Amino acid sequence: MIPLPVDELRSLGHVEASAETITGVEIDSRRVGPGDLFVALGGGVAYLDEARARGAAATLVPDDGFAAMAALGRAVRDRSHARVVAITGSSGKTSTKDILAALCRPVARTVAAEEGHNNEIGLPLTLTRLERDTEVLIAEMGMRGLGEIAALAAIARPDIGVITNIGPVHLERLGTIARVAEAKAELLDALPAGGIGVIPEDCPELEPFVPAGIDLRRFAPPDVDVRDGVSVVRFAGREISFSFTARHQAANAVAALTVVDALGLPLPDELVEVPFSRWRCEESPLPGGGLLINDAYNANPASMRAALEHLVERAGTGRSVAVLGEMAELGVDAPRFHDEVGAYARELGVDVIVGVGELSRRYEPDDWASDAARAIELARGVVAAGDTVLVKASRAVGLEVVADALAGATAP
Repeated sequence: MIPLPVDELRSLGHVEASAETITGVEIDSRRVGPGDLFVALGGGVAYLDEARARGAAATLVPDDGFAAMAALGRAVRDRSHARVVAITGSSGKTSTKDILAALCRPVARTVAAEEGHNNEIGLPLTLTRLERDTEVLIAEMGMRGLGEIAALAAIARPDIGVITNIGPVHLERLGTIARVAEAKAELLDALPAGGIGVIPEDCPELEPFVPAGIDLRRFAPPDVDVRDGVSVVRFAGREISFSFTARHQAANAVAALTVVDALGLPLPDELVEVPFSRWRCEESPLPGGGLLINDAYNANPASMRAALEHLVERAGTGRSVAVLGEMAELGVDAPRFHDEVGAYARELGVDVIVGVGELSRRYEPDDWASDAARAIELARGVVAAGDTVLVKASRAVGLEVVADALAGATAP
């Protein structure tokens, strides 16, 4: 981290320091190392002594935790000359960030958000990882309502804003897809004059909210072939190979490649290995044969459809099993969205559907469990050797425990 003077922290709350500067920021005492500032958010006050024992240069008990994190992120951002790319969208934010990081790291000194660090705590933590020589910072911005992305953008001050797509998410609070687009477009509003906006070519919901005065780059639907475990994406007259097999990731790759082009960085000549974040289309062999696709981090109607398509393609002539939990925050139309996902799974020819959670009954599943804990034994009984299994749900359902159980199980 670009060092910050301890004196700048004193207006944020109660500070105890053993040094004049800090060279890192942590909110988890277990991650604290020499030179770090430990910010005691919420119950973190119980771990002040542990942080000091691990070598913290300073500890901060903030008057307002969110305001303190924002101030720390802004302070480091203000000292950096890195170009900041911020990514949002109804789905694919983290995967696009992962792909863009894989493209940038070989050719530029790059910092990218960890996991899903995309909120009022995670975004400042990402900014505090900036070093003096960082050239590109890739941030992720999530939201559940209007004004939230604007607040994050005011901290990060992005040079490039990416909107991956617009779809039915957070409708419980926002009500309509038009308002989802309005909320996501706050990122474009935050760009400086001449800043670069990267958006889908065909996204009519966004058009009313695209501001004047920015350099707008639109990316087209992907032209992709999947062969021999590699996705070959055609972009700017080139064929670029990626290590993933999910076709829906190609759209995220085209968005990322558009950013690389906007940054003026070279396109890759070799296979791009993309280490995706945890529980996002992770593929692993099942004991006794078969394939597990752990996509349990989150779900919405569009990402469910894409994951089901990938399941059927990966299963080929083998049996496909979908363990599907509820999709959260869809408002009054939630039953209809679940009906549509279930109908689409049957249309695709998914062989077995296991539903988890009350709304998942709308999928018309072959088997049903009320929660993730009860779904473990049910899934173990359903899955047979050679099956291809998708595990996917909204974050609140916690279906990663089902994927973990299957990965460690002995196949029947």
